[in-house]
Amino acid sequence: MRPSELTTIVDGLLHEETQVTDRGLDLTVDEIYEIEDPGRVDFGGGELEDATLTAHDKQWRNEDDDYQWWHLDGGQYLIEYNESFSTDQSLLVQTRTAVRERGAFHPTLWVTELDRVPLSVSSGGIRLKENARISTILPPESDAE
Repeated sequence: MRPSELTTIVDGLLHEETQVTDRGLDLTVDEIYEIEDPGRVDFGGGELEDATLTAHDKQWRNEDDDYQWWHLDGGQYLIEYNESFSTDQSLLVQTRTAVRERGAFHPTLWVTELDRVPLSVSSGGIRLKENARISTILPPESDAE
């Protein structure tokens, strides 16, 4: 599968020409959450409970901007994407280099659908603009050229 073919299974692209790269398809951040109260995970699943989440505040950088910024301190967050997909074939999702080089990352995941992903931010923090490209879906290697 070529990176451009990923557009056939990914919904919610904001700007296909920018998001499709030679390497894969970039995913953009829609919302960032803080965990207020812990969730629960047990052995059998009978006591499984969701964590309580609160959307993280955003700020205007300039009054003329169309989009706001998240000012994230060091810590753990959950990110939600603008895009979604559901497929039978597992796809690899990685942190974009631009994000990782600025001190934030999420786990590399093999997924068949796109859910919220934990984001770790270094002690120095990071600023992320609404709709920032933060992750990349890579096409399956067995089909890549």
